[in-house]
Amino acid sequence: MATTLDTKWPAATSLLNSRTRLDRRNVALVGVSTYLTSLTARSSASTPQAVRAALARFSTWSFVDGVDLVDEVALVDWGDVVDPDGPSGPEAVAAALAHGRDCEMVLVLGGDNAATWLALRALAAGDYGGYGLITLDAHLDQRDGRSNGSPVRQLIDEGLDPRFVVQVGLGEFSNSAPYARRALKEGVTVVPRAAFREASAESLARKALAVAGAGGRRVYVDVDLDVVERSSVPGCPSAVPGGLSADEVRRFVREVASSNAVVALDVTEVDVERDRDERTVRLAALVVLEALLGVVRRPR
Repeated sequence: MATTLDTKWPAATSLLNSRTRLDRRNVALVGVSTYLTSLTARSSASTPQAVRAALARFSTWSFVDGVDLVDEVALVDWGDVVDPDGPSGPEAVAAALAHGRDCEMVLVLGGDNAATWLALRALAAGDYGGYGLITLDAHLDQRDGRSNGSPVRQLIDEGLDPRFVVQVGLGEFSNSAPYARRALKEGVTVVPRAAFREASAESLARKALAVAGAGGRRVYVDVDLDVVERSSVPGCPSAVPGGLSADEVRRFVREVASSNAVVALDVTEVDVERDRDERTVRLAALVVLEALLGVVRRPR
């Protein structure tokens, strides 16, 4: 996409680096463009590539914090995993995320929500004992089987303790009674979309962190953009009218990412072929920037 070259207006693409930097807070970036197991047919077009391109539309300056990200953060881009849906996908994702060991946080760009199972599974390496999970999603993603509707169920079945799973933003008439009752019976904390009418995004984020990060657990955050009001995210096939505002999601992400407990955050469920005016990928790019600003807020 064409943008005006101005040395006094650095685009957010200037944050992308090919290696870690000693003079910056480093955040790893990995693309995991899953799509084959989606319950809603979607294209194979690379959302990670589209989000990287959309960064060119934004600057690196935060008015609220008075911070220029270009002076603070290196977004270390390790590229995209090839065929993450394939038989060797789990091993390939694990190899890609290993690059983030020296970084404060890993940013995973999906893909559908199958990327969440692949990424957290890779980070835990078979031992979920030290992990908690926060999902910002209209859906529980606790269906049986293996699809983009099942990553939370897969993780729980593999050993993730449901008492440290917090699911935020659940939509009305977007989940089934059997799956909701099972989640609640197992001890999952559910925060419906309606909670945002009574409390701020920041306070809900802090409460989610207190549960998912209890006992010093490392926290993985899944940001499924179909939690957003449908008119704002035409590239999200399952978004519905009445979802969260883009602002609420951005504020929630900034707050959770400011916690040292958060070791990884993903952005999922965008199909770029449906996103004709780039509305959705631009929001995804802003979520990336909000996450980076959250990292800058962390105490050293």
